[in-house]
Amino acid sequence: MRLQTTARQAAVFQRHDFVLYRDPVKFWRGEQGHTFVCRISYVDQYTNGDRRYTLAPLTGGVVRDVQGDYLRLLPAIDAMRDIDTAPLATDMVADDMTAAAVAWLTQQHATANRPPQLPAHD
Repeated sequence: MRLQTTARQAAVFQRHDFVLYRDPVKFWRGEQGHTFVCRISYVDQYTNGDRRYTLAPLTGGVVRDVQGDYLRLLPAIDAMRDIDTAPLATDMVADDMTAAAVAWLTQQHATANRPPQLPAHD
């Protein structure tokens, strides 16, 4: 029986991207704490096209020499979804929203109810 292999497309991450990292050693050993959120602090690009990443976990510390296969991008759209989908009404239920979402909506409501003004002219 002949095994077929397929070339996989390696994901490319940029410096300052937020990613979810899974430590493969901890994962395969069944240890807890194997998956956590990090920010990419450095990207090594090798002549063969390989990329390795240095990560800054949000809990502190540094993780070096990470393969992109063990990273998943955490897009900004996911972090901002509660703001993007929140109702734009003053009688909204703020208990279900983060403080940042409430502050943003309050600001939007205040500016939406004001007539547009030209900047002061000297």
